[in-house]
Amino acid sequence: MTRKRRSFTPEFKQEAAILVLDQGYTISQVSVSLGVVESALRRRVKQLEAERHGVTPKGKALPLNSGVFRSWRPAAIGWNGRRTY
Repeated sequence: MTRKRRSFTPEFKQEAAILVLDQGYTISQVSVSLGVVESALRRRVKQLEAERHGVTPKGKALPLNSGVFRSWRPAAIGWNGRRTY
């Protein structure tokens, strides 16, 4: 039996990368909290870093300054950065 492939919005992907780059969470913490694969998150983080340095992306560009979840934090990470489960 085949599994349905999950898809995420560009805004979700950007905000996940922002959690790593701007808010200081590790890729492991964010991937566990959001339920995404580390390699996919690592790729998005790398892409966002490149875009911030003016490099044109080879794939789909991330949306600029969506800010949808700017104050949002992963549920499994507490206020002190430790996992709460």
